[in-house]
Amino acid sequence: MHGIDLHWLPNDPRWAEHLAAVVSVDGMESPVWSQVVALARNRLSALQTIQLDRRRAKALPSAPPQLAGPPVRLAILGSSTVDHLAAGIRVGGLRRSIWIETYTPSYGQYAQELLDPSSGLHDFVPTSVLFALDGYHLLQGITPTATSEAVSATLNGIVDRLEAQWLTARRKFSAHIIQNVPLPVFLPLLGGNEHRLPGSQLTALRQFSALLRVRADAVGVDLVALDDRAVSDSLAAWHDPALWHRAKQEIHPQATALYGDLVARLVAANQGRASKCLVLDLDNTLWGGVIGDDGLAGIKLGQGSARGEAHLAFQHYARDLGRRGIILAVCSKNDEMNALEPFQSHPEMALKREDIACFVANWTDKASNLREIAKQLNIGLDSLVFADDNPAERAIIRRELPMVEVPELPEDPTFYASCIANAGFFEATRLTVEDVQRTQLYQQNVARDNLMADATDMNGYLHSLAMQAIWDRFDSVGRSRIVQLINKTNQFNLTTRRVTDAEIGRLIEDDSALTLQIRLLDQFGDNGIVAIVAGEADEATHTIHLVTWLMSCRVLGRGVESETLNLVALEAMRLGATRLVGRYIPSAKNGMVRDHYAKLGFSMLTEDVDGTTTWFMDLNNFEPRQTYITSKQA
Repeated sequence: MHGIDLHWLPNDPRWAEHLAAVVSVDGMESPVWSQVVALARNRLSALQTIQLDRRRAKALPSAPPQLAGPPVRLAILGSSTVDHLAAGIRVGGLRRSIWIETYTPSYGQYAQELLDPSSGLHDFVPTSVLFALDGYHLLQGITPTATSEAVSATLNGIVDRLEAQWLTARRKFSAHIIQNVPLPVFLPLLGGNEHRLPGSQLTALRQFSALLRVRADAVGVDLVALDDRAVSDSLAAWHDPALWHRAKQEIHPQATALYGDLVARLVAANQGRASKCLVLDLDNTLWGGVIGDDGLAGIKLGQGSARGEAHLAFQHYARDLGRRGIILAVCSKNDEMNALEPFQSHPEMALKREDIACFVANWTDKASNLREIAKQLNIGLDSLVFADDNPAERAIIRRELPMVEVPELPEDPTFYASCIANAGFFEATRLTVEDVQRTQLYQQNVARDNLMADATDMNGYLHSLAMQAIWDRFDSVGRSRIVQLINKTNQFNLTTRRVTDAEIGRLIEDDSALTLQIRLLDQFGDNGIVAIVAGEADEATHTIHLVTWLMSCRVLGRGVESETLNLVALEAMRLGATRLVGRYIPSAKNGMVRDHYAKLGFSMLTEDVDGTTTWFMDLNNFEPRQTYITSKQA
């Protein structure tokens, strides 16, 4: 159906004209940034990717102030020629409104620069490090005559050295580590039963890739699975032996746009920037035909027809996304009764009404309905992916809501699922229990909102929720979820400070640190972890400096902010502190918590020109705030 292009993105027939219109104007960084981001969100060739990267560098040589997240400094450590990969990575970042600067050591010098504190790599101080190592380099010394035991020992040694480099980069730079899984570039020596020749480089590479995945999981390194891409796209699309011999380019230049997008997905996921919700159209998307015209018996779904089976396969994929933690919603121009009928009565439906966290079917325009879905789910519009078979509807949403991801679904529904899968909208690096339960959590939240809408007395409503906060210090059980929440929460996050898994591990081991994870239960169920607070102790002044304070927006207005303060104060006093100090560092998305400390009774210490404020609270006279929440330690 497609080659190695970004087929899920739309084509702009006037793209070149729009690119030429991107010019630098003094004091006008915001329009230029918006222009290059919009241009990146099109189906670009490798040449267009380079053209956009060059125009961006000329018109916008430094990061604009209105970024939604921190700029990323990415070092590309390669064992072969990797300079041609940088433009695709930078443009992949633009596609996600992320500014990425790149650094590449001189050819063959990545290991030396990693160890040399005076190197350009150390001057660059990367926040992310990409190990782009090729199979030719990694598997030197594997020969066909080697025994299985010898190959295993060699491979373990290779991964040991590689892990040492990961940990060195993390220790020196506190960086997010990304590793390529090498392309399967070796030719078979035995044939279809190549696995029976342990010394075959192809066999060894397969074993290495499996071992690499196990070791990367153990130390929290994220992978670019090039071996999987070679299977789906063909090795020839990714690798040209002639280019390898001439220029030592492992990755084909024509594949650099997609490669850059794969890397940018991991950078975005590390910042918590992946999409959260798949919003589904109904007619000719989840089934063939129009339910209001064709009726339940007339729509095409399963039943042995090729088209019906394709729609059913897409439902299965959407359902499985929901089961792994993606919120599912419906946005359809339909009478609600007609729209619900297949979910309730069609025997072939894979998706059921209980799989859908928010169901909106009416005759209002879809842009307005998408705003309503985001409001009901209490998530940003930039968390939505809207799947609709109608090109006109897709174009309207791209124009009216450019922050919403709108995949360019192909005409054949057979390829709906692969279109969304290949786009990487929902790229994730970790999966937690809360992820798996997300649809249920959001359905419960809608039920809470409905109860509040019917309530006439707020105090009575809060009391009726029967809320209970279960708290504990950071621990190994909640570690992955804590890292995930800190790195993806943007709105109710006082500092938007990002962390690594290793940093949270050190906090777990530090008995002097203040760490709190708070889970909220109520009559509707478990809300999951709703608050994370971390503080560093200054024993000389008996002060806890709060470096992280974030909460889930879905529980705001229920007194959780006050109950969290109560727990923070009690834990701080247990640690011997008499004072709390916290900072608010403004970002593009956390304006809602500008007055958080003031509302909780803190006094301002300082205010910087960039809007950063520092606050303190004397704990000697602290009195717990009244809430309708009871708390207990886990």
